[in-house]
Amino acid sequence: MKLLEEMILAKGEVYPGEILKVDSFLNHQLDPMLYTEMGKEIARLFAADEITKILTIEASGIALALAAAQEMQVPAVFAKKNKTKNLAGDIYTTVVQSYTHGIAYGVMVAKKFIQPQDKILIVDDFLAKGAAMEGLISLVEQGGAQVVGCVAAIEKGFQDGGARLRERGYRVESLAIVESMSEHGLTFREQ
Repeated sequence: MKLLEEMILAKGEVYPGEILKVDSFLNHQLDPMLYTEMGKEIARLFAADEITKILTIEASGIALALAAAQEMQVPAVFAKKNKTKNLAGDIYTTVVQSYTHGIAYGVMVAKKFIQPQDKILIVDDFLAKGAAMEGLISLVEQGGAQVVGCVAAIEKGFQDGGARLRERGYRVESLAIVESMSEHGLTFREQ
């Protein structure tokens, strides 16, 4: 998606450890016009797939999931990282290793929000090693629902997460794929 690539080039920052900081428009401060366009693009990519729900993980994926859900006119559900008093009843749980934070944490979704008849699109801001997407896939599978596809705003194509998911047969769409990055700049994969 050209608009996203342009934003990354103009405002993104590359940090040591293969970290791409995009907090001025994507995952701390949010650019609403960019999110609107990303939601439209996700809806276009999956227009024929009869999606019933969008699933993401808190917190950075929520805005993108909501933008896509609004365009597709379906609910957005997010997996919580902490059990709260208002998360009552039966839940699906899994453990996810965070690449950025370097920790493992449990995530959960109330069972009532993932049903066997659901056709679920998984959405997140980044796809690097694929741990968050794999955790969300596990939640969908626990509920007996169908994973229609996985979407990332930004995929780090030089890491193996996207390739592994594709090898397992999942449809993976990324709005921008960073092919390489260093302190000297970055390049995008042609799509």
